[in-house]
Amino acid sequence: MDSVRITEGSTVLKVPAAHSAGGPGKILGTVFFNEQMAFNRDVSVMLLRSLDRDMSVADCMTATGARAVRIANEAPKTMVAANDINAGAIPWIEGNIRINGLTNCRAVRSNLHSLLAEEVFDYIDLDPFGSPVPFLHSAIQGCKRKGILAITATDTAPLAGAHRAKCERRYQSRPMRGPMCHETGLRILMATVARELAKFDRGMTPIISFFADHYFRTYVRVDEGTAAADRCLGTLGYLSYDPSTLERSVSPEKDGSHVYGPVWTGSLFDRDALKALDPSGMADERRCRRMLDLWSCELDSVPFLYEVSELSSALRTETPRFSKLLEVMNQYGTATPTHMSPTAFKTVLSPEEVRDAFLETVASH
Repeated sequence: MDSVRITEGSTVLKVPAAHSAGGPGKILGTVFFNEQMAFNRDVSVMLLRSLDRDMSVADCMTATGARAVRIANEAPKTMVAANDINAGAIPWIEGNIRINGLTNCRAVRSNLHSLLAEEVFDYIDLDPFGSPVPFLHSAIQGCKRKGILAITATDTAPLAGAHRAKCERRYQSRPMRGPMCHETGLRILMATVARELAKFDRGMTPIISFFADHYFRTYVRVDEGTAAADRCLGTLGYLSYDPSTLERSVSPEKDGSHVYGPVWTGSLFDRDALKALDPSGMADERRCRRMLDLWSCELDSVPFLYEVSELSSALRTETPRFSKLLEVMNQYGTATPTHMSPTAFKTVLSPEEVRDAFLETVASH
């Protein structure tokens, strides 16, 4: 295959000349690479660099080795297994290891289930085409005590409610259409990870969980013991949403109105971990800084967001300026932007208070 060299972060990568540059990506040759996932890889590098300790890492579906090689090069205390089952990927991985002069990264050709049954790691990365569900059991099995799982789901259509039956089949959870579809999809993914961990008497603490581009991504620290497992299961719940009244609520049990889920109802981020992330030198440094700012201020333990268009439609009003709306909202109580959408916010306010603040903003516009 024809190849090109690109620089991502401080790492030089040799990748197929025919590769995806945006969207979910397509396999254009025998080995996959998507330039748009540079931000996804940036977050992995920032997190592992911030931990600044010796860590064993498995990038389980590495393809060209882009993520694995970047981690090894930019977080040098790691020892990285760059794994792919595709024999055609191995020359690309080995070439990228060689280009960057790495001694802390090795190419592995293995079925990831076999690799994670034979070795254990401090950090395990799953970034499959589609759903990560078929690989969760093995990832948990191969994760060391107090290790980190980093999991991507690119099957956003089922998780966001476009294919309800598929989501219910894969994730044992009912998704939601409408303005909260991506928030709910991310929390369904997290609930699935929590339930799978509980089968092993393990729990989790979210470090970073977000929606971006065409995928959901969660990083969780694995907590040991039945108490941790039970605590996480107690964090799962069901959502209710009435678009005509804007009423939203959460319940620990499924009932006639609380039908969406189960979802993770706890935090998405570890605030201390976010403070330690340094975007300097990342491939998309500007985006990293912007997202870190958003994540740091977002009301992440509130499982509901409001879209401005949703409110203007329900209340039959014009759409106010977003910055002005947030200013008025914060006179009533805390409201923050959310990374889920540039025209959405989260708030501790009741639906009645949200309506009042919105109408006040429109009236003063």
